[in-house]
Amino acid sequence: MKIYLDTIGCRLNQSEIETMARQFRAAGHEIVASADLADMAVVNTCAVTTEAAADSRGAIRRIARAGVEEIVATGCWATLYPKQAGDLPNVLRVVTNDRKDRLVLETLDLRPATFDIEPLVRVPLPGLHRRTRAFIKVQDGCDNRCTFCITTVARGAGRSRAVADVLLDIQSALDGGAKEVVLTGVHLGSWGYDLRSHLTELIKAIFRETDVPRLRLSSLEPWDLNADFFSLWTNPRLMPHLHLPLQSGSESTLRRMARKTTPDSFRALVAIARETIPDVAITTDIIAGFPGETEEEFAESMDFVCEMNFAGGHVFTFSPRPGTGAARMKGQVKPEVRKKRNRILREALEESAKSYRERFVGREMPVLWESTSEMGEWGWKMEGLTGNYLRVNAIAPSPRWNEVDQVRMESVFGDRLKGVIVKKG
Repeated sequence: MKIYLDTIGCRLNQSEIETMARQFRAAGHEIVASADLADMAVVNTCAVTTEAAADSRGAIRRIARAGVEEIVATGCWATLYPKQAGDLPNVLRVVTNDRKDRLVLETLDLRPATFDIEPLVRVPLPGLHRRTRAFIKVQDGCDNRCTFCITTVARGAGRSRAVADVLLDIQSALDGGAKEVVLTGVHLGSWGYDLRSHLTELIKAIFRETDVPRLRLSSLEPWDLNADFFSLWTNPRLMPHLHLPLQSGSESTLRRMARKTTPDSFRALVAIARETIPDVAITTDIIAGFPGETEEEFAESMDFVCEMNFAGGHVFTFSPRPGTGAARMKGQVKPEVRKKRNRILREALEESAKSYRERFVGREMPVLWESTSEMGEWGWKMEGLTGNYLRVNAIAPSPRWNEVDQVRMESVFGDRLKGVIVKKG
């Protein structure tokens, strides 16, 4: 059977869809690059914002229009709204998050032993989801109660995967040719809390037991980290990029969000990270227009964002999600004000990101090439990422997809750097 896999939202969803691909292949089925080639499709949905929920519904409808008669809906939106998901065209099965690990088995009516015979190497998904980086799920669920977040409701309590299972997945990715592994989870920094361990120990085990050339961490909550954690970056295989969600630079807004951090503690953490990790890129998430956010609080948040001089980040317009505390709060900010604040915050982050990129003009840095497109007489246009998450374009005489080259940064062009390959990896 030919199966099309689609995912909306976070890196954790991407990791899960890659695992499903490996399981379908182990059962003898083919993963195809587009829905019009498929007999069946699986859509891993997202509900973090109203836009993500709409994108999830839209993806299912597009796949149905492409002629796929059997669609399996899973993920956060399908978990929160199983009846709505089941009512969409050609959705024959809804698999909630608590059963997602058994999705392939149940869909194909197989015994668990099917996947224990001969584990397959991880290969990039075909089509739009073809990636060089392998996203490895190490943790699921969250015990925080941030008042804006629906993910806790959709994913349940925090739970860690065993070290041995994580190492097995990483080795599968490396055997499949992956040059970079990204650890991901709903609350990645809480890995090990239920195992009487800490994320630090998992990272040390990965370096000790595998030869992964590049290891990257996805989003980390600032309250899970301390000064000792940053000593891990003495190992050059750990990429110098930290994504630390701030959400607001106003202390009173952070309290309403039930975030376990303050501007002062966040500032101190960033200072230690920058002192310890050379050239570290620190990116963040900010919410614009959280309930009750006054003009004064917004100004505080803006001032703090500017002070932190982030290397980039995402700004989300507050989206009230049914079932969260924030959706019931008084003082909901008008939609037009939320959008205006979003624009102002984005402009500030874009300016600091440009300033960060400019620091590396004239430097030589290793780049992992993620995509290749032909450019006629000029050769091949390459696009990839540095260790500190700078996006780089360069021209190569031959395709260099999934290779790491030394690149000299020549100039800043929009949201990326233009470079020249000076040494092939």
